[in-house]
Amino acid sequence: MALTLIVGNKNYSSWSMRPWLALKKTGAAFEEVVIPLDRPETRAEIFKHSPSGFVPTLKDDELTVWDSLAICEYLNEKFPEAKLWPQDPSARAVARSVSAEMHSGFSALRSNMPMNVRGNLPGKGRAPGVQEDINRISAIWRDCRTRFGASGPYLFGAFSIADAMYAPVVSRFVTYQVELDADAKAYVNTMWADPALAAWVEGGCREPWVIEKSEL
Repeated sequence: MALTLIVGNKNYSSWSMRPWLALKKTGAAFEEVVIPLDRPETRAEIFKHSPSGFVPTLKDDELTVWDSLAICEYLNEKFPEAKLWPQDPSARAVARSVSAEMHSGFSALRSNMPMNVRGNLPGKGRAPGVQEDINRISAIWRDCRTRFGASGPYLFGAFSIADAMYAPVVSRFVTYQVELDADAKAYVNTMWADPALAAWVEGGCREPWVIEKSEL
């Protein structure tokens, strides 16, 4: 049985984007199930696949894994040849730390700049706390690139789960045309040109569904 990844709308579902990118980077074949969010039937449809009632969810035969970071960790173990975490122990520890910080933090940015990959919303979402989140994310990117990124254009040189975790932030910075320093802007350009991320964005742009509250 092929892997199955259940995701929400590609235009809006930042949590779904993360493991989808990681799974694409493994090169493994998988089935994709998209469940439109914020509709009367959404909750019931998700519960058919996920015990938490949220997407994303990964199915591998009889195993169900939910939560973005847990799915990424599982993929790292299932496909070790993909090297989804940095191989150096120090780099790997930092990559896990910044990924966990993304997983649990930056609530101001998330709340006020919802992901909308087909949107063009310059200047919107600039509520209290958002600039502080932007500054912290830019500092994380600069630190990772400076300390561990010499071998390639991603946060730790080669693409890793850390890049997948920050990919929705990259999309937000593009959608809201956030002013960034040169280092952060270079990283955004790298990620935005990544073929896997470009494929996700293309899929989001083709979707017919609109969630008004995410359109600002």
